[in-house]
Amino acid sequence: MKDSKKPVAKPAAPDSSRTPGGSGALARSRSFLRTQYWIWPLVAAVVLVFVGGFVRVRMEAAMKALIAGNLQTILNANTEALRAWAATAKSRAEAVSEDARVADLVGGIVLQAGQHTNSRAALLAAPQLAQLRALLQPELEHYGFTGYVVLDPEFVVVAAANEEVIGLKSPSGYAERLRRCLEGEVLVTPPFPSFLTLPDEQGKMLANVPTMYAAAPVRSADGKVIALLCLRIPPEKDFTRILATARAGETGETYAFGRTGLLLSESRFDEDLKRWGLISDTPEAQSILTLELRNPQVDLTRGNQPPKRRTEQPLTRAVKAAVEGGAGVDVTGYQDYLGVPTVGAWKWLTDLDLGLVTEMDLAEAMGPLRILRLGFGFIFALLVLSAVAVFLLMRLARRLQESAHKAALKAMQLGQYALDEEIGTGGFGTVYRGHHALMRRPVAVKLLDPLMANEVSIARFEREVQLTCGLTHPNTIALYDYGRTPEGLFYYAMEFLEGVALDKLVQDSGRQPEGRVIHILRQVCGSLAEAHTQGLVHRDIKPANIYLTQRGGIPDFVKVLDFGLVKARKLEGQMELTGATATLGTPLYMSPEAVEHPDRVDASADLYSLGCVGYYLLTGETVFVGLSVGEVLLQQVRSVPEKPSARLRQPVSADLEELLMSCLAKKPEGRPVSAEALEAALAKCAAAAAWDREHAGEWWRKRSAAKTEKTMVMPGAKPK
Repeated sequence: MKDSKKPVAKPAAPDSSRTPGGSGALARSRSFLRTQYWIWPLVAAVVLVFVGGFVRVRMEAAMKALIAGNLQTILNANTEALRAWAATAKSRAEAVSEDARVADLVGGIVLQAGQHTNSRAALLAAPQLAQLRALLQPELEHYGFTGYVVLDPEFVVVAAANEEVIGLKSPSGYAERLRRCLEGEVLVTPPFPSFLTLPDEQGKMLANVPTMYAAAPVRSADGKVIALLCLRIPPEKDFTRILATARAGETGETYAFGRTGLLLSESRFDEDLKRWGLISDTPEAQSILTLELRNPQVDLTRGNQPPKRRTEQPLTRAVKAAVEGGAGVDVTGYQDYLGVPTVGAWKWLTDLDLGLVTEMDLAEAMGPLRILRLGFGFIFALLVLSAVAVFLLMRLARRLQESAHKAALKAMQLGQYALDEEIGTGGFGTVYRGHHALMRRPVAVKLLDPLMANEVSIARFEREVQLTCGLTHPNTIALYDYGRTPEGLFYYAMEFLEGVALDKLVQDSGRQPEGRVIHILRQVCGSLAEAHTQGLVHRDIKPANIYLTQRGGIPDFVKVLDFGLVKARKLEGQMELTGATATLGTPLYMSPEAVEHPDRVDASADLYSLGCVGYYLLTGETVFVGLSVGEVLLQQVRSVPEKPSARLRQPVSADLEELLMSCLAKKPEGRPVSAEALEAALAKCAAAAAWDREHAGEWWRKRSAAKTEKTMVMPGAKPK
């Protein structure tokens, strides 16, 4: 057999130095790379150029997507706020127009005008005019309207707060805006210049003052539209204020415009517009209904003169696209009405007959991206410098590596505790299985990650120990010890648990019986009740933080873990510690108030999370499912959860289902008043007695047998 493996004689190999890819060339290449340290920075530079380019492209795309999302969010928020305000104004106008007294008085005024040749004199002499004014005045003051006009079907003013316009026919522009009202529609007009003399923001009586109307039809007893009641809204009071509430960054603004591109809301840059000559430089001048949103094609803020007259300039990209009926977003950059490079989102609101744009300067939007580019340039510069000192750095790296190895070996002994193996990570540390060096008692040791060791993380780490040590309930994880090694590593030791977390339980065994769900939730309530009594809120109740084990011969014994996000509601001087975790938690189990106001959560938030846990145990599914974290958080705040029986398509005990759904109430006041109250209610559930110690013991015996069977050594296999 040995001879059979002897190779057949073959010609001598050619000189590898002349053979492409020969072993000699490969050996020399390896030797070169090992000895010529200067080549490594060049290799690293080439790699980083490609990686940096890729990262830059991806970061730029991600940044633009984030900017687009922020612009769309602000635009949508303004849109919904504007629509809600308009709906309120319309409902108020409709309520006034449907008042039978208003209809009778208006009908009398219209009849009076129709019976006389000189309608203006007849209208002014009509006794109903004063009665209508007296009737409407308190309504106007109550709803915030500043005047009224009543028009007949021919758009003649038959009544008004200002008697000077009674008997006059409205300009054609009014008729165009209000014609739909004759067909029975209630509407809010976009801002337009009033043909009346009205007070401006300073109280001066002027013509062409921006105004809006909430208009509603006035009907006769037989339902026929006999007049239009138009209640005046000053645009600067609510309309512009709504659009100025939310904006993007320091340069952002949201504004409204009409079909011709005329600005319908106040610009936040009115003083600048006067300086640049876009509106008159007078105290009463304003941009609303004055400024046409055209692209000057140069940056006016830099003192440049536009190449064309204002009337010859095209509408800005956003305004033109919206007027044409489109909605969109542009984060590549376009020029706004000042010629400044801008990013923006826009849409046309057909129901309000106006467009909205949300914009911010491109320079501000892309500021973080410029910093990123500078960062990459700085890194590449450092690579050039590193080529000079690479030999020393490599020697230093070897020494540091040796020191790191020694530190890693020392880290396996923390005070009186020897570490056996890593079993998980959580919060800002790593958890090891270990044992006390003298008593041999198994423990779980949590070690603060050295890379995260700073004043804040160390303070939070110590705070977690202090708060958890104060909890003595048997269903709360027990802490044994806390210390710091000579190398500066912080750690604490807690009881070691053998069993299964609830998320793993459902993954392996599926949904749980009602009795067992109640049995588990009652124990968690006990742990939370003690914490809540001491003014502590856990804030991260979820299946992974609830452990099922056996203690003292008691099966199905619950332990509540990880008080790393706990919030001390009554501790002074701790805001800087809780602030760092204010938005932390697990989205699938976060209460609505933890999403919206994370700094104001209380014990009720833990009960919501516990309701989510119970729902998960009972159905095998989470309360809400989403494609992203944001979608799940939005459902936690707004969506009504499906009942477990509907989710399972089978009956669930009514008392248990009702109790879980009460825990999932969106408002804290709809939930059980305390953990004690929830525990008492669970105890009264009909299924509470369906799971006892005998059932639990049988489950654990089967689990133990299944684990033994899985770990049995197969015939012919080498034991570990």
